[in-house]
Amino acid sequence: MKRHSPRHATLARKIAAVAATVLAAGPALAQDNWPSRPIRLVIPSPGGSGPDVLARVFAEQISQSLRQPVVVDNKPGANGQISVDNVVRAQPDGYTVLFASASATVMNQAIQPRLPYNIVDDLVPVAQIGSGGVLLVVTPDFPAGNVKEFVAAVKASPGKYAYGSWGVGSGGHLAMSQLHTLAGVNLVHVPYKGVPPIMTDLQGGVLKIAFVDITTSVPLVKSGKLRALGVTGKHRAPAFPDVPTMAEQGFPMSNEGWYGLFVPKGTPRDIVVTLNREINKALRAPALTTRFQQLNMMPDPPLTSPDEFARTVKHDYLTWANVVKANDIKPD
Repeated sequence: MKRHSPRHATLARKIAAVAATVLAAGPALAQDNWPSRPIRLVIPSPGGSGPDVLARVFAEQISQSLRQPVVVDNKPGANGQISVDNVVRAQPDGYTVLFASASATVMNQAIQPRLPYNIVDDLVPVAQIGSGGVLLVVTPDFPAGNVKEFVAAVKASPGKYAYGSWGVGSGGHLAMSQLHTLAGVNLVHVPYKGVPPIMTDLQGGVLKIAFVDITTSVPLVKSGKLRALGVTGKHRAPAFPDVPTMAEQGFPMSNEGWYGLFVPKGTPRDIVVTLNREINKALRAPALTTRFQQLNMMPDPPLTSPDEFARTVKHDYLTWANVVKANDIKPD
C-alpha cells in the first residue's frame, strides 16, 4: 500500500478544510444575495378568478419591494392539492412561494389527512395577508332574523330544510358542520360547483339556506334578495357592518378564512424573515387595501410574523380536523 508523507497528509487536510468552508459558505452567500432572480408565486386558483386577481395585485407590490419579478403560476385543481404539492417538492431556496387560502390548505388537509404532504410539517408559514369569514344567508321568506331564530326554526322542522355550499370540505360546508356541533342543527348538505349556482337556486326558491362567501353575496344581500344572519370569524364584514358575527350571537365560530404565503420546509430562516417583512410593507399599499375592500375582507389586515401565522395555521388545522371527525365528513 502506498503511504503518503506527513506533508502530503497535512496538505490534504488543508484542502478538505477549505472545501468544507466553501461548501458551508455557499448557502450563506446565496441567502445574502436573495433574491437575485425572479420568484415564482404558485396559486391554486385559475386565471381571472378573485384569488388570482388578488395574487397579481400582491405580486406587483412585492416585486417593487424585492426588486425582482414575482411571476404568478396558476396551478388549479384538487382543491389546492396540485399547487401545494408543487411547492412542497420545490427547492427550499426562497424562489418558490405558495399563495393559498385556508380552504386550500388547512381545510383540505383536515378533510383529507392522507394527502402526500402535511400542511403543518412540510411548509413554512411566512405571512397571513387577509382575513374574513363566510356568510350564513337565507331567503327573505325564511322565518328567522338572526342565528338563534334560525337554529330554533330548523329544529322545529326536522328534515324540512337543506343548505348549499360550494362543495364537500369547502369553507361553507365546514362552517355549517361546526354549527351542527355547537347547536345541534341537522341539515342535509347540497354541494354545488361554486357559489354562483347556489345564488341562482336561492333566488329561484329551490334552496332556502346557504353558507356563501362574503364577496359574491354582497349585491343580493344589499338588494334584499337574500337575508344575512351572521358571519363567521372575529370581525364583521366591512360591507355588512350591521350583520353580527356568529360569536356575537352566542356561537363561537371565530376561525377565519385567510390568504397566506408559504415556502417549502428547509427554506433558510433569514429568507423567511425578509420575505415576511416585505410582505407586511406591501400590505399597506393603496392598491391592496382597495382590493381587500372589494373582496369585503378587512381593509386593514393584521401584520403577522412567521411564528404568529404558524400558530394560526396549526390552530385552524386542529379545529377543522375536530369538526371533520365529529361530523364524520368524508372527501368527495
